[in-house]
Amino acid sequence: MNTKNNRKHERFDSTNLIYYKCIDGDDNIVAQGMGRTLNVSESGILLETRSGFDIKHDVLIGIGFKDDLVDIKGKVVYSNKHENKKFVTGINFFDFDESTQSKLKTYIKNFQSSTLK
Repeated sequence: MNTKNNRKHERFDSTNLIYYKCIDGDDNIVAQGMGRTLNVSESGILLETRSGFDIKHDVLIGIGFKDDLVDIKGKVVYSNKHENKKFVTGINFFDFDESTQSKLKTYIKNFQSSTLK
């Protein structure tokens, strides 16, 4: 069994409320809702929602990190239904500006510091 982690950035368990909009190839909103994060990194996020995501769609995600609201666009990597009847979806981030990246890095840095204490 290969246990090597191929992730670009380490993920940290983190529960934050999110809202999302699924966007098709023509930039039409095809689904939207709310959920929560299960973990987060500088390059992606794991979400838990009531509905699944189509891997053909991009996702606009709004995440509340303490006092900041961060909007990030991502690509659905997978979306699986779990025993609790909720969906777990892996998202890779792309197309976000320096301000958003800075807020995300600061949140992760602060989260790392608080877990090391």
